[in-house]
Amino acid sequence: MQQIGAALDPIERLILELPPGEGTPPYGDRITGRAIDLIAPIGRGQRCLIVSPPKAGKTRILQSIAASVAFNHPEVGIYALLVDERPEEVTDFRRNTPAQVIAASSDMSVDEHVETAEGAMETVAAQVLEGKDVVLLLDSITRLARAYNATAEGSGRTLSGGLDATTMQAPRQIFGAARKIEGGGSLTIVGTALVDTGSRMDQVIFEEFKGTGNMELVLSRELAERRIYPAIDIAKSGTRKEEKLYPSEIVPRLHLLRRGLAGLHPQEAMTRLLELLTKWKTNAEIFGLLKG
Repeated sequence: MQQIGAALDPIERLILELPPGEGTPPYGDRITGRAIDLIAPIGRGQRCLIVSPPKAGKTRILQSIAASVAFNHPEVGIYALLVDERPEEVTDFRRNTPAQVIAASSDMSVDEHVETAEGAMETVAAQVLEGKDVVLLLDSITRLARAYNATAEGSGRTLSGGLDATTMQAPRQIFGAARKIEGGGSLTIVGTALVDTGSRMDQVIFEEFKGTGNMELVLSRELAERRIYPAIDIAKSGTRKEEKLYPSEIVPRLHLLRRGLAGLHPQEAMTRLLELLTKWKTNAEIFGLLKG
C-alpha cells in the first residue's frame, strides 16, 4: 500500500452534531452524534477505534457518523469498507448510509476479503493524495485481520489464539494509514474491533490494535442489554489531544463535564448524559451551563 505523506496531529473537528428541526437527515441520529462530540470527538485524520461486544450497536453508530459527516461536511468523501459481513448487512448499509460501500461479504473467500480491502485503501489513498479529506468506515478490523491470518503463508511462529506472528503487519498498516497530511488532505479511519466474542483470536487482535489509535469509543454490553443507546462506556472512551479540536474556552467545560461523569457507574453516567442531551437541544447550550 502506498504511503500518503507525513502525519500531523488533527486540528479540525468533524462535527457530528446535527441541527435540530428541519434539514436533519432521516437516517441521522442527533443523540449519538452529539454524545460522540462530547465524549470522543473526531478530527480530520484520526485513527478511531470503536471497541464493541456483539449486539452493542456498532453498526448504528457507524451509520450515524456517516450521516452526520455527509450533512455537516459535504466536501468530505465517505467510504465504507465492510469485511466478512452478512450479505443482508451489506444491503442495509448500502441503502441506509450516505457512503460509497466497498464490501467483501461473508459469502466471499478470504482471498477476496483481502483483495477488496487493499483495493479500497488504494482508492482512498489516491483521493487523499489529491488533497481531499476522506472518511473510511472499516467494519471490522477484527474480521480483516482474520482474513489476513487465513491467507498468510505462515512464519512458523503462532501467537495465542492461533494468530500467525506476521499476520498483523498489513492490518496495522491499513489502520495506520489514517492521518492529516502536511499541506494536503486527510484520511480518517473509523474502525470497529470486536471483543467478548468468545474467540481468543479476536481478543489477541484487539490487544494488537489497542493504543494504536488516537480516539477510542468503547461500547458496553451491559448498557446495550439495558437498551441504553448509544451504549458508550464514557470512562473508557476518549480522544488524544482533543484540546486541538475545540476552541480554548470550550476545553475546560468539556473537562468539567467529564469529571462530573467519570466517577459514576457506566450506566448512571450514560443515563445522566442522555438526560442532558434530551433536555438541551444543542451542545452549545450544555457548554453554556458549564461556564462555572
